[in-house]
Amino acid sequence: MDPLYFRHESSLRHDTGPHPEGPGRIPAIERELERLGWLGYERLEAPEVDLDTLTAVHPPRYVDSIRAVSEAGGGAFDPDTVASAGSYEAALHAAGGACAMVDALVGGKATVGFCGLRPPGHHAEPDAAMGFCLFNNIAVATRHALDGLGIERVFVLDWDVHHGNGTNDIFHSDPRVLFASIHQSPLYPGTGPLRDAGSGAGEGYTVNLPVPPGSGADIWLSLVEHVVMPVARAFEPQLVLVSAGFDAHRADPLAECRLEADSFAQMALHVRTLADAVRAPVGAVLEGGYDLGALAKSCAATLDALARGGAAAPVEPHPVALAAAAVVAEHWPAAGLPATSSA
Repeated sequence: MDPLYFRHESSLRHDTGPHPEGPGRIPAIERELERLGWLGYERLEAPEVDLDTLTAVHPPRYVDSIRAVSEAGGGAFDPDTVASAGSYEAALHAAGGACAMVDALVGGKATVGFCGLRPPGHHAEPDAAMGFCLFNNIAVATRHALDGLGIERVFVLDWDVHHGNGTNDIFHSDPRVLFASIHQSPLYPGTGPLRDAGSGAGEGYTVNLPVPPGSGADIWLSLVEHVVMPVARAFEPQLVLVSAGFDAHRADPLAECRLEADSFAQMALHVRTLADAVRAPVGAVLEGGYDLGALAKSCAATLDALARGGAAAPVEPHPVALAAAAVVAEHWPAAGLPATSSA
């Protein structure tokens, strides 16, 4: 089965003006993929999201507010988040593409998928646009898998350099979703401390892994290998999703981490290995990434790694990962985390 790439021309009509999250991001990615022969991905048109599916996450009054601003020609929701006349349509297709990808993955039509769509979504709260995001695409798709497709456990890894506060909050008390985020701190939006592990029945199912500015592959890959993957294996997800932001790249203008394109490929190999081990499909949804060259190469490296699979290069446990493991192990004592085995 060929991996699937979901796209739609409406992504180009979400006109944000002189804004880092601009329409040029999509052509940059697709030019690189074209150069590489699309890496074997079948390209599909992303449909609009079903409104009942969308309002399972975002209340109807909020959806109506996004539509109204677009129909009025656009406007600003906050200093960072804007809409144009084409934004509502683009947002419907971005959420719809994520849901269509999940439909295909759960339905056995593919084992790997990617959504090259915008606007991004992981900052969007149920009733608030923020951080360049209108609808929380990955949360809508996750809720669709759980409530509409019979999936019981979804693992969401957010490797965007900014904490995915919206996804974090939407599933904060839901034990059906294991949400793990690696993100620079301090940095916008200022959420996601290590000790935030979820609430109520979902306590332990949120894994926040903040890293300091200047963090490179030694820290990020150590967290993925020695903290995130052991917990995800213990969770035994039936569906694996990635909020794939590429703004932890060293060239990105909005953050201060030091990853390279191959760093994202290595994280993707870990994710693909996990998915193969638990016999779950894996899909990724585009989030951030604002240096167009770094975005294109990092995204292509990720798609290649997800499609071909293989073993990631092992790394030693970094002190940042060991410190995080000691906290995460309080909720996952049987996951075999480094702090557990060395205590």
